[in-house]
Amino acid sequence: MLRGELTEARAHLDQAFTLYDPVGHHTLALRFGVHGRAAIPLFRSKAVWLLGYPRAARADSDQGLKDAREIGHAVSLLWGLAGAFFIDIACGDYATATTRVDESVALADEQDAAFFKAFAIMGRGWLLRLTGRVSDAVETITVGTTAMHSSGATIWTPFFLSELAIAYAELGQLEAAWRYIDQSISMVEAAKQRWCEAEVNRIAGEIALMSPRPDRVKAEAHFNRALTIARAQQAKSWELRAATSLARLWRDQGKRKQARDLLTPIYSWFIEGFDTPVLQDAKALLDQLA
Repeated sequence: MLRGELTEARAHLDQAFTLYDPVGHHTLALRFGVHGRAAIPLFRSKAVWLLGYPRAARADSDQGLKDAREIGHAVSLLWGLAGAFFIDIACGDYATATTRVDESVALADEQDAAFFKAFAIMGRGWLLRLTGRVSDAVETITVGTTAMHSSGATIWTPFFLSELAIAYAELGQLEAAWRYIDQSISMVEAAKQRWCEAEVNRIAGEIALMSPRPDRVKAEAHFNRALTIARAQQAKSWELRAATSLARLWRDQGKRKQARDLLTPIYSWFIEGFDTPVLQDAKALLDQLA
């Protein structure tokens, strides 16, 4: 999943459900640090969301967190909270996400779990940006990414660096925005965390449009790269975001038909999750282009 091989990831995780033995595999949590009963649906939720099924992703993440609570294994619960609030944010349920982030930070403090605290702080920063508290988001994501670096881990960091970059851009600090988006792109390549590569490129395109002198050519190149990557990975959630960004650019350039022809097929592909911000944003743009 982290490499962006999403259909393969989902197939393996589906098989893991079949193979899981609640009695024989219970003690493996002590060897691997997380209970399989909680881990399988939590990781599958991310793959399912990326593949374009928000409601199914929520069902998996909620089930994984429920199981983690029932198991009573602290690290499995930390995994459960981390997986659940990530999907909550991606699906636009910011209230539930806030509650779970706060619980995650508290439990990580209690367990002295630096990695999970860093992840939760980055998640809190993501929430702050999406809810309009951009200056707080910059400070919080910076604290979280620094803490993650101190833990020795890089997992998930490229994505949150791109969120830090767009937050700086929203504050008008374009030099910092480009510094962090370039760092994010480099880390995607170095760590092979290609699951977020399409979105990182889309955000780079948005930053190009937020400059005092918008670079529309550069923005379009980034949006097209995001589309190419998302389609290769079958990452429909990222593809819809990239198509919406490019369609909006084309609308502003007077290319309304091209914009509508680009966005309509990918929006029409979705069969659920229409209450999520990504689909609502695409629908609003299509209504304007009608």
